[in-house]
Order: sequence, then C-alpha cells, then structure tokens
Amino acid sequence: MYFVRTASERDLDKVRTLLVETFHATYDALLGAPKVDELVATLFSPAALKTRLTNKNAEFLVADNGKEIGGIGYAAMSTEMTKTVMLHLLYVRPSLQREGIGRDIFAELETCFPDAEIMRLEVEPRNEAAITFYRRLGFSDVGHIENNGAGQSGVAALILEKPLPTH
Repeated sequence: MYFVRTASERDLDKVRTLLVETFHATYDALLGAPKVDELVATLFSPAALKTRLTNKNAEFLVADNGKEIGGIGYAAMSTEMTKTVMLHLLYVRPSLQREGIGRDIFAELETCFPDAEIMRLEVEPRNEAAITFYRRLGFSDVGHIENNGAGQSGVAALILEKPLPTH
C-alpha cells in the first residue's frame, strides 16, 4: 500500500529515477528518445528538483510504500493567474499505473491550496491515457499551445482546467 506524503530532500534521487523511467515510457513513442533525454536533463536535474522542493507556494508529494516511491505530484500557485494552481507533475511508475496512486496524489494536491479556485495543467495532446485520466478527475479542455515552456520548442500542449471546491 502506498501512502501520500510530502517529499523531502532525501527522496529526490528516487523521484528523479521514477521521472526518468516514466517520461521515457510515456513520451519516447511520441517525441523520440533524444527529445525525452533533453527534457529530462532540463526538467529533472537535481537542482531543478531541489528548487521545486523548496518553493514556498507549492506542494511536492510522493506516494511511498516504505521501500519505493511509486508516484509523485507537484503543483504550485500560478505567478501569472490569480487563484490558479498549476499542476506541473503527476507521474506514477509505469508498472503501478491504474492502481489508484495517481488519483490519491491528485486528491491530496487538490486540497493543498485553499485560496485557489482553479487547477490548470498542460498535457501532450497525443498522451491519450493522461488526458482520459484528467477528464475523469473533472478537468475540461480550455486551450492549446504550440510551444510548452522555455527551451522546449516543438512540444505542444493541451490546456485543461478544473474548478476547485471553495473553502
């Protein structure tokens, strides 16, 4: 059984390993392994993960069973949109997908931002499994962009949003 908890610095190596494995399993067929290697090197460097971990306006969670980390989630308040939290990362080890770990991480993240009214995310438009997952959680399509993030030219994204319960 996996329990969702706040990530700590001692988790970062395991988190990075999980993200590299999951990113390759998810995106190699869509973007090609060289592009995935480039993204992983930028997005999941030890420094980038530590920066996320120390962000005061964010939550960095792991699903842990005492032996391994089975999933991770990271969301942060938007600096550009008021009352909006951005879901940046929600990944589950490929061998553990469809066991409720992603849903449990999301359920925790959804409650971590009492001032937020909307949760927003960007997902690769061909990542049908993720899109289906997010739609089941109540997300709706609100837009599309062609260049997702600095230095990631050519990576398109579907933008999804979900209203959050007011407290």
